[in-house]
Amino acid sequence: MRYKIHMRLVDAHEAFFAARRPRKDSPHTTDAYRRDLAGITALLVEEIGGEAEMLLVEDLTAQSLRTAFGAFADTHAKSSVLRAWSTWNQFLTFCVADGLLPGNPIGAVARPRTPPLSPKPLRGEDTPERLLRAAAHGERKARDPWPERDVLVIALGLLAGLRSAEMRTLTVNSLVGRSGEMRLHVHGKGSRDRSIPVEPSMEKVIDAYLASCRSRFPQQRFGRGAPLLRDRSGEAIGRGALEYLVKSCYRWAGLHDRVPVGASLHALRHTFATRLAEDGATASEIMALLGHASLATSQNYIEATGREQRAAVASNRTYRALEDVETPPSASTPS
Repeated sequence: MRYKIHMRLVDAHEAFFAARRPRKDSPHTTDAYRRDLAGITALLVEEIGGEAEMLLVEDLTAQSLRTAFGAFADTHAKSSVLRAWSTWNQFLTFCVADGLLPGNPIGAVARPRTPPLSPKPLRGEDTPERLLRAAAHGERKARDPWPERDVLVIALGLLAGLRSAEMRTLTVNSLVGRSGEMRLHVHGKGSRDRSIPVEPSMEKVIDAYLASCRSRFPQQRFGRGAPLLRDRSGEAIGRGALEYLVKSCYRWAGLHDRVPVGASLHALRHTFATRLAEDGATASEIMALLGHASLATSQNYIEATGREQRAAVASNRTYRALEDVETPPSASTPS
């Protein structure tokens, strides 16, 4: 078989993205792939020499990739190395399938082990309730207080388990159905759509927020396709503004010390999933409500709560014998 090994690497990158177009990757996913390809390519240039535009596909040898990934690992976290390895594995698999390489050299590059999911819910049994109350009472001090929006954002995390990107892509049209039977349609990660039941109390929160929008921005039209969450100027809220909103809600509620390190808005989603598991939801139910791609991911929440382990211990028939055992009074106890 004849391989087109003289193709420039930058051209192969563009061919890879063209081939992925039918997958309908989100802009966020595509940007992440481009960063991973560009990051390793820059290190390949340092190893091989020359310019990135002149690098050829045939330069992607096991030795050059090992060196580049080694340098990348020196300055990046394990999760970043794992993600870059996965991106390059997909790209190189494409190169093989398209006749650009005779084989995939990524197998010669060591890959970090996938870290197990460790749920990071908010600490404290009453923390979700306290956070909602603080937001509803307007305890978050801001230049332009907007408690209706604060409550909705916190509720979308705690009671619907939405990710940041999912919140930002919600529209007024995402809420469908008649009162008492409404559902929230969510466009999730990996283009996996899901539908989440909405209780009447959440309906009231959404209605109050929409009323506040009409009051704040009387000149704007809020059609069914308009973004649901807005910033202070009435535009669709950005990622940074949403993260800041949640962090400041923690701080003004006096709960910032109950937020796990490395989690902020995502801690709300983990709290939602953990409470589902604690209250008896199955892994398949959690998978459907959170939009997980793998049942194993959902199972981790159940294992983290220890519900199944407790049930297994409780089924030990020796416990029945313990119930019949009468402990004699202590010798030091007065008769």
